[in-house]
Amino acid sequence: MGKRLSDNLSSLYIGAANRLKPKKARRKIVAYVESYDDVSFWRTLLGEFEDDTRYFEVMLPSKTTLAKGKKSVLMNELGSQLGQNMIACVDSDYDYLLQGATHTSRYIINNKYVFHTYAYAIENYQCYSGALHEVCVMATLNDHPLVDFVAFMKMYSQIAYPLFIWSVWFYRKHILSEFSLLDFCSFVKLDQVSVYRPERSLENMSRRVRRKLQELEHRHPKAIGEIEAMKEEFAQLGVYPDNTYMFIQGHHIMDSVVMKLLTPVCNVLRREREAEIKELAEHDMQFHNELTSYQRRQLGVDIVLRKHTSYKESPLYKRLESDIRRFLKHID
Repeated sequence: MGKRLSDNLSSLYIGAANRLKPKKARRKIVAYVESYDDVSFWRTLLGEFEDDTRYFEVMLPSKTTLAKGKKSVLMNELGSQLGQNMIACVDSDYDYLLQGATHTSRYIINNKYVFHTYAYAIENYQCYSGALHEVCVMATLNDHPLVDFVAFMKMYSQIAYPLFIWSVWFYRKHILSEFSLLDFCSFVKLDQVSVYRPERSLENMSRRVRRKLQELEHRHPKAIGEIEAMKEEFAQLGVYPDNTYMFIQGHHIMDSVVMKLLTPVCNVLRREREAEIKELAEHDMQFHNELTSYQRRQLGVDIVLRKHTSYKESPLYKRLESDIRRFLKHID
């Protein structure tokens, strides 16, 4: 009896151990990405499509060097090897909007084994307006909505939109010396943001943008027709006045817009929670213990912004999911 029980336990243990091993029959699809920061984003996306028949391994573009970046992913020896078992996953930057005006743009748009973010970069997804309240809650453990982030980023986008079109126009014309990406970003950054009057920072930005628009229209009057045509073209690509922030340089949106907004908001939310603890504490020791406990559970908003995955409801993310789904259907 004891031996039979022991044999049964051994069999169960071996069966469980076998289930923990990687399934040899599963097909491996290697996904090359630009940098360390991209690994988590693409793993989150591609992991949704893993099953008993396939899995993804997200990797940097080289096993022999520390080379990183879009060029390393697209233009080295890997380029000729992309196919059913090897894909490239990159930030779109302006290449999606350039619509074939450069070699890289043509390669990204036409190669069915290259997947791009549609948004400028993964940072734009991390700054998705529909997720920003959740980011604040995760950072401060306070669910009080102080700012309508969706409305704020919509207004920001509407202000930036006309100058953004000009920025891409200059890129298409290869006239970067007159109005570079850095120049554009300097006009659409936010100054100090007031939690209680956040619109003031947008008003200041709007004045800068209007002055620059007037200057560009004066210097390039013949381009105005092309600019209007680009607006119609961009609408077909999914770029609208309301969502422009998703297509502006990701680091700029994160550092010079969203963090400028979230930092003061989170500071207020933390002070609110600390005041609540002080008011409800029955004595000093309870106050200090509770305050210490609360402070230990907080997270830096910059860390949360880079680690959350609440951007999955973004329409652009849904579009990217559709691309992966279409690719898998093609190779199955």
